[in-house]
Amino acid sequence: MIRFFNEDTDYKLPRKQNTRQWLKQQAQAEGETAGDLNYIFCSDEHLLQVNREFLQHDYYTDIITFDTSETDAKTDGDIFISVDRVLDNATQHGTAPDQEMRRVMAHGLLHLCGYGDKTDDEVALMRAKEDEWLNAWL
Repeated sequence: MIRFFNEDTDYKLPRKQNTRQWLKQQAQAEGETAGDLNYIFCSDEHLLQVNREFLQHDYYTDIITFDTSETDAKTDGDIFISVDRVLDNATQHGTAPDQEMRRVMAHGLLHLCGYGDKTDDEVALMRAKEDEWLNAWL
């Protein structure tokens, strides 16, 4: 089940049912079954605290993904997204906020599907996959 939560923000994800269906279909296209996925929308400050506490990183980021899968049968995870960063990124890149939010949501699930973003090659592949997923938006 894909769930959406707010932590210290009043962000309202538009078209929740469509988003759930899109995420499930895209995971399936990657050979994965979307299991228990929790998207937690929060502020910059909240995500900074998560970054410090769990990853020992002291910087702002738009997303942190935690894989909670216990088996290979389903892809489970908690995906924290800074609404502040996403809105700022949308402004900087000249994209619609809803599209940038979908890109970041896809990014988190792509991590759970096994994609990385540490090397230049991984980043290029991640961006290509994000674009592919965005083109499949319902």
